[in-house]
Amino acid sequence: MAQTLLSVLLALASALCIATGNVMRQRAAATTSLSASLRDGTWWAGALAGAGGYVLQAAALGVGSLLLVQPLLVLSLMFALPLSARLSGRAVRPSDWAWAATLTVAVALLVVVGDPKPGAERAETWHWVVVAAIGVPALVLCLLGARRGSAARRALLFGLAGGALFGVGAVLTKSVVHLLARGPISLLTSLEVYVLIAVFAAAVGLQQLAFRTGELQASLPATTVSEPAVAALLGFVVLGEYLDVGRGVGLLLIGALVATAVSVVALARGAAEHESGAAVRAVPSGVR
Repeated sequence: MAQTLLSVLLALASALCIATGNVMRQRAAATTSLSASLRDGTWWAGALAGAGGYVLQAAALGVGSLLLVQPLLVLSLMFALPLSARLSGRAVRPSDWAWAATLTVAVALLVVVGDPKPGAERAETWHWVVVAAIGVPALVLCLLGARRGSAARRALLFGLAGGALFGVGAVLTKSVVHLLARGPISLLTSLEVYVLIAVFAAAVGLQQLAFRTGELQASLPATTVSEPAVAALLGFVVLGEYLDVGRGVGLLLIGALVATAVSVVALARGAAEHESGAAVRAVPSGVR
């Protein structure tokens, strides 16, 4: 029970750091060109907050399951609402508060009623072989599909692919945190560490490609939904995590899962609409 509470607190702190980092970087990018934002202290402060969020996420995964931690991280969208409104000097729309309340209740149901149970700390090698056999072709299809079509379609596919890789990275992070207890030799000689670095590098690259399309309303919801979905699915299939519920509660949790996904998409689209509008208003014509 104590470990579960610690994991929840760490995950919530991670979500708050992630929200703070995202808002600060988005605001810095909206008011300057890309090259100028990299020289902006606000952007780097946001990057530092995001890095702190990842460290807290890793700590949460060290004592809790993916099925517990990942749903809590989507609350970063809710935390970002008042932060973004404060920095931009605007009021939060009532509809956004309604979606935030829906998201909070849905996540609480998943965590409290679902009662996630931990599985293995690390996946077997053959599990990763199966994941790669399914995931790599799916990733290739996304990239091929993103070569053609509208900007919104490219943003959607890049966002889905990047979010999915971040989800894989969450599972690998849990494994790497487990390796830390064995000492630096075990850590440095483990293939998972280097795969994690490669996966995160690819995920960040795909995320940037999605952002470059200029269609945040398509890419942000796709990334925000696919990351926890893939992480939770792999936690269930690869690590053997599960929700300790009976059949009667199953329908309630399915409803909570749907409500979570819909709320995340609505909040992400709202955030994307605001940030796109802010970028158009704030960036001088010479740097657009």
